[in-house]
Amino acid sequence: MRQNNVRLIAVNEGTDTGSGMEDDFLPFRDVINEYYAKDISKKIRSTFKSKGDSGKHVASSPPYGYIKDPNDKNHWIVDEEAAEIVRRMFRLTLEGKGPYQICKIFESEKIEIPAVHQKKQGLGLWQNREIKDPYRWTSSTIAGILAKPEYLGHTVNFKTRKHFKDKKSHYVDKSEWQIFKNTQEPIVDQETFDNVQRIRSRVKRYPDGWGEAHPLTGILYCADCGHTLYVHRVNNGKREAYFTCGRYNKAKDTDRCASPHRIKADDVMQILSKTIKGIIDYANFDREAFVAEIESVVGEQKEADHSGAMLEIETAEKRIDELETLIMKIYEDQALGKLNVERYTALYNKYQEEQNSLKQRVRDLRVTIADEKKEVRSASKFIKLVDRYADFTVLTPIMINEFVDKVIVHERDRKNSIQTTQKLEIYFNFIGEYKPSTMKEPELTEEEKAELARKEALKDKRHQQYMIRKAEGRDANYNKQVARRRAQQREDRRKTRRWEDIQAGIYHIAGTTVINAKNGTEDAEPILVSASRPRA
Repeated sequence: MRQNNVRLIAVNEGTDTGSGMEDDFLPFRDVINEYYAKDISKKIRSTFKSKGDSGKHVASSPPYGYIKDPNDKNHWIVDEEAAEIVRRMFRLTLEGKGPYQICKIFESEKIEIPAVHQKKQGLGLWQNREIKDPYRWTSSTIAGILAKPEYLGHTVNFKTRKHFKDKKSHYVDKSEWQIFKNTQEPIVDQETFDNVQRIRSRVKRYPDGWGEAHPLTGILYCADCGHTLYVHRVNNGKREAYFTCGRYNKAKDTDRCASPHRIKADDVMQILSKTIKGIIDYANFDREAFVAEIESVVGEQKEADHSGAMLEIETAEKRIDELETLIMKIYEDQALGKLNVERYTALYNKYQEEQNSLKQRVRDLRVTIADEKKEVRSASKFIKLVDRYADFTVLTPIMINEFVDKVIVHERDRKNSIQTTQKLEIYFNFIGEYKPSTMKEPELTEEEKAELARKEALKDKRHQQYMIRKAEGRDANYNKQVARRRAQQREDRRKTRRWEDIQAGIYHIAGTTVINAKNGTEDAEPILVSASRPRA
């Protein structure tokens, strides 16, 4: 301290380094004082640990949506006013809204933020602090509420840890949480909570250039590389959404997907609507056969889920035993002088590393199987879901998120061709891949097979002719001839769509633009529009 021109004055200790009143025992006192603070921290932590292990809440305040029971402060009861807001957050997420969009909805409706609501009830950390904007919701607040398992009626303790030196809370891994189930009334049900976590974990719900996130976002996957398909915005005024593999042209060469797996979003929506409608109609028509078929599918899926993992476990355990035998053999060879120390050490480290890796893989696979047995497949849950939408007419984003787990998209059977087939695999929540027997294609007659083969041969011939024109450059020459006319058509469509966006209050082109009022015609009165891209 003297070298840095720092003067230490400790009144209680009678120490002043500036006046020569130094205490040689001061460093020892510092050590003793730190030990005392550490001991007090350890005792307080032990008290909280004992309380938390008993199933009591260790949080100072309940989360937004709950209040303390006046008759028992260790018990939480539902605050209906706030709980309804929490339920609405989960519903909006199922509808495809992201945290930022939910924030804007709440701000426009003048809904108070959790800090303001809890301050009125004498709860929370903002009781003695000023809140400048009571309606300023943030994305982190929404995301935090959507991830809380407390809304299932559980008590979750030890989510953070504090050190006595910095006095700051640090989040710990979920594996260290202490969860006591069904300790208070739930605000949301397990199915809704799981669907929201699945949506939130897959993809950020950014709105596209047309103002809304597409309901299929985060559901479509590439059959070849397994990557998510992203929405591709056609900016030619047609408003046609396409999905393409995210690794086709954005990944490095080593990870790039071989083809785009391009598919029209409306086609997928129609297929999903038709399939779900077929499932519901089958359940309404022959309930007994439908239930039996679903139970059979669930049994087959469970067996398929575990067969691959069990085979890998069996192979790994066999290799572990082989490595143990090799380790024992090289130990004997080294003890008998047949193997020098350097060679023995190299072989031992190699075998031990492989053995440890295989043991960890076996443990991970067993945990995965145990988790799947607990929650994945359930025929009764799927049947209950079908019954809920017995009067289904229009496919909504909520229905998609509740019914569909994922859709695997294969490449077109005939690439670079519109008139071709493209395979989709639809996996439903609770049961996996399923297509009702009532929707299976009937067996074709010989005449129908011949006619189908003739049509496919004609499509192949036309596609080959197109590829020849493209290779010779004739297709490019034709495109150059009609380029100006097509560009004008695109511009006209863009102006029409832009005017529709202005009327609807949706602005998706950044900047300030002058646009004519009557569908972009020249005789219209110009208006000034401030446009900004919405965020999620």
